[in-house]
Amino acid sequence: MAEVIIIVAVAKNNVIGRDGTLPWHLPSDLRHFKKTTMGYPLIMGRKTYESIGRPLPGRDNVVMTRNTDLELPGCIVVHTMEEAIDHCRNEEKVFIIGGEDIFKLAMSMTDTIIYTALERDVEGDVYLDPIDTNMFEIVDRKACDEEEPYQIIRYERKSRAMGG
Repeated sequence: MAEVIIIVAVAKNNVIGRDGTLPWHLPSDLRHFKKTTMGYPLIMGRKTYESIGRPLPGRDNVVMTRNTDLELPGCIVVHTMEEAIDHCRNEEKVFIIGGEDIFKLAMSMTDTIIYTALERDVEGDVYLDPIDTNMFEIVDRKACDEEEPYQIIRYERKSRAMGG
């Protein structure tokens, strides 16, 4: 079974989006995203796909939607999280890249969270629930400061982090 990894960038006030886009521009974090996810499948919701505007190269793009008629060239269209995960079952890793509803659906089956934490509040209309520290623990933290200060924090599910 693939390791299920949420990869997300979050403002200090838990904002992850505004008006269908990322409300900040951090080229160094986008490079980190590309390097981390390259070669692995990405699971995203339709709105996240539309905000990107095209399939991301070098990765299977699995798009979840309630619309049973939707066809997206270059993407795999699915209708449930189970279907999305099942499509990726033979992979080493699968990355959940958003948005808000997809993160909520995936959290119970997530092994690892790669969390870019901005050190400022941002105006937005899409939020990530705070990480449940009863379920996940920080196993790595890296400070970054190329465009502005932020941290990349790696959480692992506690049962997994303890070798279970």
